[in-house]
Amino acid sequence: MTYFLDVILPIPLQKAFTYHITAAEAQFLKLGMRVAVPFGKSKIYTALAYNIHNTAPTSYEAKTIHQILDDRPVVSEIQLKHWEWIANYYMCSLGEVMRAAMPNAFILESETIISKNEQIEIKDSELKDDEFLIYEALNYQSSLKIQDVVSILDKKRVLPVIKNLVEKGVLHLQEELYEKYQPKLVRYVKLHNNHKSEEKLQELLEILSRAPKQREVILALFALEASDNKPIKVSELVERSGTSSAIVKALIDKGILEEYHIQTDRIQFEGDGDADSKTLNEAQRQAFKEIETTFQSKSVALLHGVTSSGKTEIYVQLIQKQLEQGKQILYLLPEIALTTQLVHRLQDYFGDKVAVFHSRYSGNERVEVWNNMLNNSEKAQVIIGARSSLLLPFNNLGLIIVDEEHEQSYKQFDPAPRYHARDAAIVLANMHMAKTLLGSATPSLESYFNASQGKYGLIELNTRYNNVLMPDIELVDLADKYKRKRMKGHFSDRLIEEMTDTLEQGFQIILFQNRRGFSPIVECTTCGNSPQCPNCDVSLTYHQYRDQLRCHYCGYNSAMLKRCQGCGSHTLDTKGFGTEQIEEEVKVLFPEKKVARMDLDTTRGKFGFEKIINSFEQREVDILVGTQMLTKGLDFRHVKLVGIMNADNLLNFPDFRAHERSYQLMAQVSGRAGRTDIRGKVLIQTYNPHHNILQQVSTNSFKEMYSEQMNDRYNYKYPPIYRLIKITFKHKDYNRVNLAADWYAKSLRQVFKANVLGPEFPAISRIRNLYNKNILVKIPQKQSLAKTKEAIKKIDNSFNAVKDFRSVRVIINVDNY
Repeated sequence: MTYFLDVILPIPLQKAFTYHITAAEAQFLKLGMRVAVPFGKSKIYTALAYNIHNTAPTSYEAKTIHQILDDRPVVSEIQLKHWEWIANYYMCSLGEVMRAAMPNAFILESETIISKNEQIEIKDSELKDDEFLIYEALNYQSSLKIQDVVSILDKKRVLPVIKNLVEKGVLHLQEELYEKYQPKLVRYVKLHNNHKSEEKLQELLEILSRAPKQREVILALFALEASDNKPIKVSELVERSGTSSAIVKALIDKGILEEYHIQTDRIQFEGDGDADSKTLNEAQRQAFKEIETTFQSKSVALLHGVTSSGKTEIYVQLIQKQLEQGKQILYLLPEIALTTQLVHRLQDYFGDKVAVFHSRYSGNERVEVWNNMLNNSEKAQVIIGARSSLLLPFNNLGLIIVDEEHEQSYKQFDPAPRYHARDAAIVLANMHMAKTLLGSATPSLESYFNASQGKYGLIELNTRYNNVLMPDIELVDLADKYKRKRMKGHFSDRLIEEMTDTLEQGFQIILFQNRRGFSPIVECTTCGNSPQCPNCDVSLTYHQYRDQLRCHYCGYNSAMLKRCQGCGSHTLDTKGFGTEQIEEEVKVLFPEKKVARMDLDTTRGKFGFEKIINSFEQREVDILVGTQMLTKGLDFRHVKLVGIMNADNLLNFPDFRAHERSYQLMAQVSGRAGRTDIRGKVLIQTYNPHHNILQQVSTNSFKEMYSEQMNDRYNYKYPPIYRLIKITFKHKDYNRVNLAADWYAKSLRQVFKANVLGPEFPAISRIRNLYNKNILVKIPQKQSLAKTKEAIKKIDNSFNAVKDFRSVRVIINVDNY
């Protein structure tokens, strides 16, 4: 009997690809094991075993697999089912989900090896200069990698040269797979067995009396062995003896010390894990009981608790309960910055049962978390992570907590799969028969709508922990302040007065400006010209700390201009302001105070967030200026004042969610103020203090905002009443994008009639030299989502069959929240 294997390749193929396997391989292979397979002319990929069967493919000859890479599955069955749901629901391929889910170190790469063909004799005169250099190198080395050839020729485009040599028959090409994961080995030392007896030891110490530093190392070794009876690291020994690793090496070379290695995890968490969780107050106890009652009849509950109401302590109690039942818990956070604070808190309660998974970790660190979860290790019972942690191999999931569930960071925009972590979490929990708790002080309209319809349970927590008062929110009319000349830079007299009071009382301040850089526009005051990005339709932002103009879309940068490119005038002025400018102005207003900035520019490193958050918590920083990173659930005990520098650029954004998002952002950043016993103060600077949203923020009227926004959503047919699928077209040719989008929209209108909006160019129509055009498809509640997607797929297939449109990139984004 002939056996075949369907595999998932980590590339966007719509179908699984089939390979031929032997009967022995068919018996050994299990779903979720990795195999190395040839694909295309000369590529080798790491693929996942998906299905074993006896049916040969009809349209192509099945190749044989190269090798089996695992002796047990690295992906679980439930995990694969979840991947299938994501691929199906968000209209992408299984390969794209696999690529997003698996750490890069798991997806082995093929390295092309070139070697000389010994059967052929060739004269040097027949070879060009570059070809001769490679040929000459192969006389000294049996084989070379592509990277070696790049170094030899000192140029990046080496493939044409190699191709010519292959055609002349001079070279052989072969692919070699190499493993990217390297386990971490730590060096340990012990006294060599030859010196263990008392006589030998005495002898040794006498010999070493002439080498005092070496003797010091041996005595330090004895001291360490006596104090804690565990293996001794080389680094510990060096530190304890006050010598260097060279002296330890000399002792190893002499055979006095013996060196050995132990494999260890890269991530070691400190945390005793025995701190008692805080006792819940009356309101928290009530909320906890309601959550438990809700979970008896519903699988999803929404906890709507005001900022600083102590939601995290309720989560801790729920986690404790699940751990007692031997279950795993996934704690999802929208922002990597939040994991810093939370990890320390949870480790104090649960010790090394806590594992962290997010994109700032290296490939090797992620592999270790993945393996710990596959083995159901004690080290991976409580998983804290950003949206990618949803795709890990859970064994026995009991609860998923989605904290700050309203955050748009939970939606993946590029690349595919464009999934929403909150929705995918609910599906994953259902597959494991687990429960999902959504928590937020400002829930998304979708979740609140589902709760009010009875689909989710709703639990409300309306008082802050220890009955601390909600912050006092005051609106400052900027138009009036400018008119009366009561502004210093971008600070109103009212804000300066409150900041002075707060600092005198020894409290801290947060200033929020949702734009990084110094100034978003540089303008010539003579001719009005403004430097634009050559790749995108946006003006360049001025970053003062690097004296640079930068594009926030494609990363293009240039030195700050000294004169106008249009008229040559030196009169360049900056318009608008970002976090850098606020930081500068604060330093001038309060020169003796320490100011820090938290935005994408200052948190690029692995521990970038941690350093800033820690220094603010330790009160080394008095005033923290930042973008929306500051708004997300951070707990600072000594912040009394929050200043929102300009609320209008949030409100006037061209998006149907602008008002909902503005409310959430301002309410969240306000919640950072007055989290202990002193009432906080929030100042919102705006040109439009009578705007409904600002009035609702200042009175904490979430329900008012909800009903007003829902009214608009009903009237204009937007989520959660209608569902949305956004289709984006990208191409470097303006006319081709127009033609392609018009053709697609016409085809969609034949099926969906008036529920198709567009095609329209977005506010920024060209990014990275590609023109973008969007179509929105609205799906009424009674219309089948599956049939809608089927119809779009048919139109998409017909579109790709048109020769002129093949080069146009089409991106389908389901539930474009």
